[in-house]
Amino acid sequence: MSRNRRLNCIIPPHILYKLLESEDREVRQAALDSLLSTARLRGERSVRASVIGATAGNGRRTVFDCRHGRFLPSAELARSEDGPASTDESVNRAFDGLATTRDFFRGVLQRNSLDDRGMRLDGYVHFDTHYNNAFWDGRQMIFGDGDGRLFTDFTGSLDVIAHELTHGVTEFTAGLEYHNQSGALNESMSDVFGTLVKQWSLNQSVETADWLIGAEVFTPEVDADALRSMKAPGQAYNNALFGKDPQPDHMRNFANLPDSERGDYGGVHINSGIPNRAFYLAAARIGGFAWGAPGVIWYESLKASEADTRFQDFADTTYRKAEQLYGGGSAEQLAVLSAWQEVGIRISGVPTGIALARSLAVNGGGGAGREDGLAALSKQIGALSAQVRELTEEVTALRGKKLPSRVDAGRASDGR
Repeated sequence: MSRNRRLNCIIPPHILYKLLESEDREVRQAALDSLLSTARLRGERSVRASVIGATAGNGRRTVFDCRHGRFLPSAELARSEDGPASTDESVNRAFDGLATTRDFFRGVLQRNSLDDRGMRLDGYVHFDTHYNNAFWDGRQMIFGDGDGRLFTDFTGSLDVIAHELTHGVTEFTAGLEYHNQSGALNESMSDVFGTLVKQWSLNQSVETADWLIGAEVFTPEVDADALRSMKAPGQAYNNALFGKDPQPDHMRNFANLPDSERGDYGGVHINSGIPNRAFYLAAARIGGFAWGAPGVIWYESLKASEADTRFQDFADTTYRKAEQLYGGGSAEQLAVLSAWQEVGIRISGVPTGIALARSLAVNGGGGAGREDGLAALSKQIGALSAQVRELTEEVTALRGKKLPSRVDAGRASDGR
């Protein structure tokens, strides 16, 4: 199976492996069952990916009920695009989440479903028993109900639904390989558009959004904000059950992990904190609605990426796309530049002397307006120009002075 065709699960393996250390037998068993079910599904994913392609259907939705089974072909039809609402709230939440994600990509980014060709959107609810995960398998979306102790029904989180479906968008665009930096970018793209779908549906601005991923998946028994925080990677949770959120927010803390299942394929759910933080910072500096300029820049950059794109490559692409879309030296481009620099990535070809990382004037809650960005740019360039003029004048003055010749210097030493 190719690296970009692995199962994309919302609960990272490091959390489930940590739960295997719990003193609570039920917690350990639920974690083990979830890991085993996911491992079995990876084999099925490999077979399906080799024989089944995307099905066109203008983004039509269908939701099936697995009735706690694990064999998807035996699932019952629960709700279709033209059918009535179900009496099962999990079915309705999945159905609505598929629509909201589809409508976001169509209305905001002019994309016709995940493959841009009207791919059908199929969802499966009540998968397995006490299954602590939700995932995109390359063709459909599968939801577990959670164990009821730590995790709740995964259909209850819109950003989780949008996160998983965005893996489909990534697969049909850049096809980012699911390991190491390209895999972390893959996960970050899903977090970015997962939160944008939620923010768009709630009409939230950059300032009012919580920037959390999966805040609804935990039961009240769990002391945790969410699975991840894009605004503050590494601070989503810190408890005895899950340990400390391991996401870094800067390249100096990049986690070098094994490219294996236990190592999260090089830390794809962990190192995604770095580009996540960069997107948040860019959006905060631009201000307004994050699905506007920031979302468009990231989407166009995703489409321009390749399977092995790394952080540096993607950062450079976002900088170029910001210029193409909004102009060189625009507030949008400066916000992108500053954001990447703050997480330890310098845009290629941009001299450090005019880095602008902290030159943007900030309005109130953190949004940088176009006038402020251009004013900051003009101010820094003006200061650099003044320094160059002073240096030039000093050199000219030195050249204008008559320097003593060797003969004159010799005469002076002889006292003549």
